[in-house]
Amino acid sequence: MGVVSYNYESTSSVAPARLFKAFVLEADKAWPIAAPRAIKSIEVEANPGPGSIVKVNFVEGHPFQYMKHHIGGHDENKFSYSYSLIEGGPLGDKLEKINYENKFEVAVGGGSVCKSSMKFYTVGDYVITKDEIKALIKGSEGVYKAIEAYLLANPDACN
Repeated sequence: MGVVSYNYESTSSVAPARLFKAFVLEADKAWPIAAPRAIKSIEVEANPGPGSIVKVNFVEGHPFQYMKHHIGGHDENKFSYSYSLIEGGPLGDKLEKINYENKFEVAVGGGSVCKSSMKFYTVGDYVITKDEIKALIKGSEGVYKAIEAYLLANPDACN
């Protein structure tokens, strides 16, 4: 097993507190509404806190049927959260899991910057390439941008 780290940043005109709420605290409600072409539903075991398992179900025709996240934790004051993709989605037979540490920060001039640190745990001798990582990020950016658009169009959502 190998481990490959990758850092990524994405900007938004939405404030960090609202993005954090949409992605962490109210994901089970916000994601299916904001991204109905990708997300069918989200199932949360207990509350979306540390140790919980969150299952993201995708719509029919999506490349993946579902994926499961193990919640590491979150800090509502720092707008940060961590989780591991442990089942389904892009893992296949080449990736054991993907760990994510994300933080929404205030951007210069307003809005926010989402800083993501990812660790890809590979199976056997498999080596994931930067192009493969970028393709995975591009796929998740569609949901990110849909949630951002939803928040911009609905100023009372996730406040």
